[in-house]
Amino acid sequence: MHTVGSWLALARQRLAHHSDSPQLDAEVLLCHVLAKPRSYCLAWPDVNLDRNTQNTLDMLLDARMSGMPIAYLTGRREFWSREFLVSPDVLIPRPETELLIDIALALLPASASHRVADLGTGSGVIAITLVMERPTWQITAVDCDINALRLAQQNAQRLACPPITWRHGDWLKPLQGERFALIISNPPYIAADDVHLARGDLRFEPRHALAAGPTGLDALQTIAATARSYLDNGGYLLLEHGYQQHTALHALLQSYGYRNLLTHRDWAGHPRVTQAQWILSSHTRNDA
Repeated sequence: MHTVGSWLALARQRLAHHSDSPQLDAEVLLCHVLAKPRSYCLAWPDVNLDRNTQNTLDMLLDARMSGMPIAYLTGRREFWSREFLVSPDVLIPRPETELLIDIALALLPASASHRVADLGTGSGVIAITLVMERPTWQITAVDCDINALRLAQQNAQRLACPPITWRHGDWLKPLQGERFALIISNPPYIAADDVHLARGDLRFEPRHALAAGPTGLDALQTIAATARSYLDNGGYLLLEHGYQQHTALHALLQSYGYRNLLTHRDWAGHPRVTQAQWILSSHTRNDA
């Protein structure tokens, strides 16, 4: 039988060759099973673990050693200082996606009742965060995966956020006839044959939410081409993308008639989010 301290030491040792953060991973798993804060696990190393607790911990440790992401093992991940439920049906929220939130909040006045569409909502982190920061905004969240949409709705209920309209379908298809001040998305943007899809956490995340054709641009192109018909005059399109895709994305957006293109860099200095504006004029393409 193990104590808190001895199990942490064993887990750290076993994870040393399977994780970049073996100590943190061990502590997160232990605190998850014990339903205790990390301060407890560090302050009470001599507490004995019962057999059922130890069996559960060992099962989770084996799964982590096989590469299963911590977020899927605990079923939770923090985003914008809020805890969201996650599952293998959705991407694990990442810090760089918070840049989308920063930009969206700065683009539109806080006091007005803007209509905003979140495409490929996944766990709902973007839609839920926006509506909790801007309760007057009217948010519509879309996803093609019904299981992801149900998880997003569960997150909304847990966080008691203002109402969100949920739509099941492919990108903008469920929004026929509607117009928005902002369309925002973190779509799949990895090339289908990218070697990174077979490494790390990506091995366990839903492939349809990661890969988008031979260059990774398929989803971005689909959204850019169709969003024009769903944006208000002067409305914004805000897209997360790969750090080497901004040049190609700019060319796509310009070819579709968008204006005022601007790419923002993430915390690591990589081009990560591009904004564009749809402005109707006598020069606007007739095929919009």
